[in-house]
Amino acid sequence: MNRNALVGGLLMLVGTVLFVPGLGTQASQLATLALLPAAALLTYGTYLVGTSEGGRAV
Repeated sequence: MNRNALVGGLLMLVGTVLFVPGLGTQASQLATLALLPAAALLTYGTYLVGTSEGGRAV
């Protein structure tokens, strides 16, 4: 497996874990502020996984 795919998968996992506390209706301000880096990690992780193979990016 490609190194970029592994790093991207790990970033997606961390981003998902950061998303969970901010989804509740009684989320604290810190949990709400964690949504921005969580979205950035998910986006970059998805990009790394999508471009890890040769050819066109999916």
